[in-house]
Amino acid sequence: MSQVQPLAQGAEVRAASTFERLRSIFSGSVGNLIEYYDWYVYSAFSLYFAKSFFPNGNPTVQLLNTAAIFAVGFVMRPVGGWLVGMYADRKGRKAALLVSVLAMCVGSLIIGLTPGYHSIGVAAPILLVVARLLQGLSLGGEYASSATYLSEMAEKGKRGFYSSFLFATLSLGQLLAMAVLVVLQQFVLTAEQLENWGWRIPFMFGSLLACVAVWLRRNMDETKSFEQNRQRRRQHASIADLLKHKRACLIVAGLTLGGTVTFYAYTAYMQKFLVNSAGMSKADASLVSVISLLAFVLMQPVFGALSDRVGRRPLLIAFGVLATLCTVPIFRTLGNVGSVGGALLLIVAALLIVSLYSSVSAVAKAELFPVGVRALGVGLPYAVTVSLFGGTAEYVALWTKSIGHEVWFFYYVSTCSLVSLLCYVWMPEPKRVSCIDSD
Repeated sequence: MSQVQPLAQGAEVRAASTFERLRSIFSGSVGNLIEYYDWYVYSAFSLYFAKSFFPNGNPTVQLLNTAAIFAVGFVMRPVGGWLVGMYADRKGRKAALLVSVLAMCVGSLIIGLTPGYHSIGVAAPILLVVARLLQGLSLGGEYASSATYLSEMAEKGKRGFYSSFLFATLSLGQLLAMAVLVVLQQFVLTAEQLENWGWRIPFMFGSLLACVAVWLRRNMDETKSFEQNRQRRRQHASIADLLKHKRACLIVAGLTLGGTVTFYAYTAYMQKFLVNSAGMSKADASLVSVISLLAFVLMQPVFGALSDRVGRRPLLIAFGVLATLCTVPIFRTLGNVGSVGGALLLIVAALLIVSLYSSVSAVAKAELFPVGVRALGVGLPYAVTVSLFGGTAEYVALWTKSIGHEVWFFYYVSTCSLVSLLCYVWMPEPKRVSCIDSD
C-alpha cells in the first residue's frame, strides 16, 4: 500500500465540528421523523380505510384484517435489519439512511394510489400487503442505521441525550400522523369523505415529505467511527461476523421484548382500545393519543440526559419493574374510564414508564457492538424481536377481545416486561462497557 492513500483518508476522518455534528444529527433525526410518519399513518387511518380493502364483516373483523397486514409489514423488518444493516456497515450509515427512506416513499405511494376492493377486487389487499412489506424492509433498515448513526455522531458524555432523539422523532412521526388525522377530522373533511377518499391524503403527503428527507440526508456527514473503520477493515460485515457476538445479540433481543410490546400497546393500539373497549368517539380517542404522544416526545431527551449521568441500566430496570406491575391496573382502569381527562392522565403515566426504556434503547444497543458490525448487530436482533412481538401486539389485543378475553392481552404485556426485567438485571451496564469508546 502506498503512503499517500492513508494520509488522504486520514484527512477525511477529522473530528466533526460542533456545528457539523448538530447539523448531521438534526438531518438524521428529521429524516427519521418523516419515515416513521409514513409507517404510522397506516395505523392512524386504518379506522377509515379498512372498508376500502375489506368491505365485508363487522368493524372488529375489519380492524383485525388491517392489523394483520400491519403485522405482516413487520415480517420484513428482520430482512431490512439484515440487508440494510450490512449495507450500513459496508457502505456507510449515510448511504443506508438514503436507501431506507426511498423504500418507504415508494410504499406510501402504492397505498395512496391503490384503488379499493370494489374497483380491483382481491388485488387491492394484495397491493396493500406488498406496500407494507416494502415499508417493513425500509423500517428495519432505518432503525439499524439511525440508532448507529446517532450514537456514533454524538460526543462522549452526551450519547444518551442525542440518541434519545431516535424515539423522540419516531414518536413525532406518529404524532404527525395523528395530528394530520385530527386536522382532517375536525376541520377539513366529514367522516364520510374520510372513509371514501380522504384517507389517501396522508399517504400522498408522506411521499412528498420523503423527498425532503432524501435532500436532508444527502447533506449529512458520515460518522468518524465508520470512516476510520473503512480504512482498516479487511472483511465485510456478515452474519458470521455477527455470530461472534452472540451474548450481545441475546441482550438486544431481551432488552427489546418488553419495551416494544408496551410501546405498541400504549401507542399504535391505544387509539383502537379507547374506541373499541372504552367507548370513546373516534375524535376524542385521536385527541387523547395526540396529546399523550406529545408528552412522550418531551420525556425522551430528559431521560436520555439522565442516563448519561446514572447509566442506561438503572433506567431499564425501573422500566421493567413498573411495566410488570402497572400494566394490568392501567388497562383495567382505562377500560372503565369516564372522561377524556382521566384517560389522558393514565396514558401519559403509562408512556412515562415506557420512556425509561425508549430513551436509552438506541444507545444501549449500539454500545454493545464494535463498529464493523454495529448497524447489523443493532438492527437484526432488534428487528426480529419487534417483528415477533411488537408487530403482533395489536393483532393479539384485537384477537383476545374478539374471543371475549381481552384481559389476557394485559397479562401478556406484563409478562413480556417481566422477561425483559430479567435481562436488565443480568446484562452489564452498556455505558461502562461501551464499544463506541474504543472506535
